[in-house]
Amino acid sequence: MTIPGKRKAKPPRLQAKGERTRQAILETAVDIASVEGLEGLTIGQLATKLSMSKSGLFAHFGSKEDLQLATVDAARLIFIHAVIKPTFAAERGLARLWKLCDTWLAYVGGKVFRGGCFFAAAAAEFDSRPGPVRDRIAAIMKEWLATLAQVVRDAQEDGQFQSEVDPTQLAFEINAMELAANWAFQLYGDRQAFARARAATLERLHRYATSSGVGVLPPLKRAKRKGLSGKSRAPKGTESKSKGRKRGNRRSESKL
Repeated sequence: MTIPGKRKAKPPRLQAKGERTRQAILETAVDIASVEGLEGLTIGQLATKLSMSKSGLFAHFGSKEDLQLATVDAARLIFIHAVIKPTFAAERGLARLWKLCDTWLAYVGGKVFRGGCFFAAAAAEFDSRPGPVRDRIAAIMKEWLATLAQVVRDAQEDGQFQSEVDPTQLAFEINAMELAANWAFQLYGDRQAFARARAATLERLHRYATSSGVGVLPPLKRAKRKGLSGKSRAPKGTESKSKGRKRGNRRSESKL
């Protein structure tokens, strides 16, 4: 006897098949949205890409907004797998903080998402559009900043980082450098942006590390002499030629 108002539960085999189908839809949705944006994601486009009917897709997502929200959450799980899990395998403290920063840059440079950082693009797309999708993106970005700040606090508690450093401020700065690297890579194809972001982040960490913390960080690369002085050194041999010209000029002047 069927109880009124309740749906009959699907057999386990059908449930598993439905979950696999939903997963395949979301993988494709994340890939499309990372390049074309969440607004560029449509039921019709997905149906064509996956060779499914629109009605079949509507069985999994009742509206475009539901699809967008599910896509954002799917991208979050990919990010956790690619960045957060590998980081927390590292030793707590400054080693973990550096690993978190380095892994984030590798994740963008390695094109885990075809369009670069999924959440940088989604945040730019929805930052001025109130609603559930914007709220979900904002919550995930807050999670990321909170994770950065917490790892800074852990390093301070372990005596590896100066206690006067504001974890929230440093998390903001690190995030800003990472987003700048993503922007330069996506807009200009500048792969050197990742090296610049790594160097700037590592310099920040060395600046605030205690004597016990410095040892767990990679060493800072020394800048070239040109970079330190702001002046380029003349190639060998050109200096003596230049002096010879000056002497010749003086002799010419004395004859006038």
